[in-house]
Amino acid sequence: MLKGIEKARKQARKAIESLYDCTCNITGGKEKVKDPVTKETKLIPKIKYEKQSCKISKQSLSKNNQTDTVNKVLYEIKLFIAPEVEIKQGDEIEITNQFGIITKYKAGEGFPYYTHQEVILNKEDKA
Repeated sequence: MLKGIEKARKQARKAIESLYDCTCNITGGKEKVKDPVTKETKLIPKIKYEKQSCKISKQSLSKNNQTDTVNKVLYEIKLFIAPEVEIKQGDEIEITNQFGIITKYKAGEGFPYYTHQEVILNKEDKA
């Protein structure tokens, strides 16, 4: 019976991953890098994953927070990605969609399933 469940999970994961039409780069934390010229040690964002297959879906409609000086665009995006990818709240995720457009987000808390992981992404821009 367990073999049947595992087989079904593998098939479900394969079906979900067939819908992935984006790739993402994930950075989180900092790493020390020594500049070869100045010999100065700098902290730069640590690249955790590159070109990871994924899918994004709009979670809620944009809220119009317009003021006299700023039209602030605020909405949430849900990221679908492999469950073994370790994403922590606050990680920066750069997504390239199927049209080659790159957009940057901040990761919220993720929730893993057997077949995939769902992570709420927050994007705050000024229009």
